[in-house]
Amino acid sequence: MSQAKAYRAALLHCLADPSQVSVEQSYEYFEDGLLVVEDGKIAHIGNATDLLQTLPAGTEVIEYKNALITPGFVDTHIHYPQTGMIASYGEQLLDWLNTYTFPTERAFSDKAHASEVAEVFLRELLRNGTTTALVFGSVHKESVDAFFEQAEKLDLRMIAGKVLMDRNAPDYLTDTADSGYADSKELIERWHGKGRLHYAVTPRFAPTSTPEQLALAGKLYKEYPDLYMHTHLSENRKEIEWVRELFPEQNGYLDVYDHHGLIGARSVFAHGVHLCDDECKRLGETGSAVAFCPTSNLFLGSGLFDLENVEGHGVRVGLGTDVGAGTSFSQLQSLNEAYKVMQLQGKKLDPFKSIYLATLGGARALYLDDRIGNLQPGKDADFIVIDYKATPLIDYRLKQANSLEERLFALMMLGDDRAVKETFAAGRSVHRKAD
Repeated sequence: MSQAKAYRAALLHCLADPSQVSVEQSYEYFEDGLLVVEDGKIAHIGNATDLLQTLPAGTEVIEYKNALITPGFVDTHIHYPQTGMIASYGEQLLDWLNTYTFPTERAFSDKAHASEVAEVFLRELLRNGTTTALVFGSVHKESVDAFFEQAEKLDLRMIAGKVLMDRNAPDYLTDTADSGYADSKELIERWHGKGRLHYAVTPRFAPTSTPEQLALAGKLYKEYPDLYMHTHLSENRKEIEWVRELFPEQNGYLDVYDHHGLIGARSVFAHGVHLCDDECKRLGETGSAVAFCPTSNLFLGSGLFDLENVEGHGVRVGLGTDVGAGTSFSQLQSLNEAYKVMQLQGKKLDPFKSIYLATLGGARALYLDDRIGNLQPGKDADFIVIDYKATPLIDYRLKQANSLEERLFALMMLGDDRAVKETFAAGRSVHRKAD
């Protein structure tokens, strides 16, 4: 058994969705808190003055001045092969894929290249305080091996999968229905459930898979317990029209996935910008989730995600950066853009709902809220330290704040990777900002 360590700072974590309970019931906050970690798990959380008296003699106490400890952020949709093409100029979805994405992903047949990018990608996630992510690889199984190898070294809780594409993509990025199934099965056997790693069956989106490939993906999704399914849905209006042309026998985009057995618990659909009420209802009743990706949806001009309507049908919703269509690895920046998306619809996104989406809401969308998402005892010790003095402007602005709500909102508007002082995964420091 390892020696316990204690971390002293302000502490904040979510207990429930503030849309379902009162705001006051949705979170727990300690102005002077203590987080006790042992064997990679949260052991205790509470007021520092109370818990310090109960610590075993010799317990190391690490104190952070002018800082806030929160759970690590959860990213429910991101593409690691696109790290090198983030901030590529000027296209909407379908042209953007052909112009930037597909040529970039070609290089991931090279395991050494994939490993190098995976290392950069994970370092960026941790610098931004993200400790769990649902991740697209490329069509190459080497890309997934490389990603999981790097994540395993850091003992991260990560979910990833090999992309499935057997049509409507360059020849150098296509597999076949059978080879995609066989390669995915091999990767599942090697990685799913190993340490804190999980596998996701990953058809890119309906237009790049034949009905035969989608059917085999659905078969695979059902063959292993706790397997994930990760794809795109209703991101762009031209994309939706294309799906109707390719699958005229199905009643809409979501029905294509439903018909092939790809809807259910641990299935996550990225974007969902243009979902109708019937589709939202179907997602809700099947326990499926949607990743809200505001920076990407604004950057590619895809539209405004209706968070209230989607959640109103019982759909689990998490927050996604969608790098590289997204413009930042930072979930604080994603929340900045999410607030604007809601404002443009005449709606509000308050700070407590925001922190819920980035932590416990994301964990719930991934069916991992029994392991991560808040700081309750017994959960993985995945947490971050946010620096109230990260920049001169943040420092100055927070001195004017009169409430926790105001401080959180200012961090959401002004924060980025510079606000993350330290990141912990399974109780171990995996990133610390240089002083």
